[in-house]
Amino acid sequence: MTATNAFDAARALQLAQQTFDIEAQALHAVRDALGESFTRSVQAMLATTGRVVVMGMGKSGHVGRKIAATLASTGTPAFFVHPGEASHGDLGMVQPGDVVLAISNSGESEEINAVLPALRRLKITLVGITGRAQSTLAQHADIALLCAVQQEACPLNLAPTASTTAQMAMGDALAVALLDARGFREHDFAQSHPGGALGRKLLMHVRDLMRSGDAVPHVGPEASFSALMREMTDKGLGAAAIVDGDALLGIFTDGDLRRLIETGADLRALKARAVMHPNPSRVRADALAVEAADLMEQHRITSLLVVDEAERLVGAINTNDLLRAKVI
Repeated sequence: MTATNAFDAARALQLAQQTFDIEAQALHAVRDALGESFTRSVQAMLATTGRVVVMGMGKSGHVGRKIAATLASTGTPAFFVHPGEASHGDLGMVQPGDVVLAISNSGESEEINAVLPALRRLKITLVGITGRAQSTLAQHADIALLCAVQQEACPLNLAPTASTTAQMAMGDALAVALLDARGFREHDFAQSHPGGALGRKLLMHVRDLMRSGDAVPHVGPEASFSALMREMTDKGLGAAAIVDGDALLGIFTDGDLRRLIETGADLRALKARAVMHPNPSRVRADALAVEAADLMEQHRITSLLVVDEAERLVGAINTNDLLRAKVI
């Protein structure tokens, strides 16, 4: 390999565009060739009582790891087994009833072909993703998914580029068809992604984030204005609930305070009942946290009181609570 200091920007851009063109053409060709073998593969994975075990060497192995992860996160139990390690004990991870998804563009990967006899003895269903219909993998597979590409995007037509893109797309297509057939929906996705943004939005409830007990600012309807202000200051929510026992009567907020000051009223003589805003916006404790965020945005407020099914005050939540939990 010889080094050069002359960088040709036009050449680099041309090669980049050519790469996109070649890989797009490859994807269209593989798409147009889809047929019964694809639907049979989906049916086999749906019917299995075990897992989908993905295998691949080299670049196909990297693709296989991604496919296994995508399947697992969309409702199809799957994991990756390195075929080289499979010959040295890891084949024990494969059990009767599993489906093995083996990936090899040439279909002649020595490491994969070496375990084919053992896989047959396990009576598993073998699905092969390969670019050659007459390859060893295709001939031994129960179902062969052909991902043949006319050329790689590499100028030397050597480095796996278009072929690995086609393999990746085939794996995504399997995952999409499977999740649809399983009736997999947003909530199911969130269950396997609890740490992600969607998981937080679909799994986190108001009760998980709300302030409760003594942390909820509240006073009785006959509390003095000074007592009301002390409660708001001590609890730092920017609002206080007015309650009769645990029955919610109203709310008083920082915004109400500013508006009240502008009237010039004698604040010392006022009681909580006289200054509260009746029938305040509230949210149920079992509501999703994202619903609380929507309510705050809709009413242009920063705090919500939380009630139970009997409309009793059980907590409070504000935008800071939602921000800390990354719901908004």
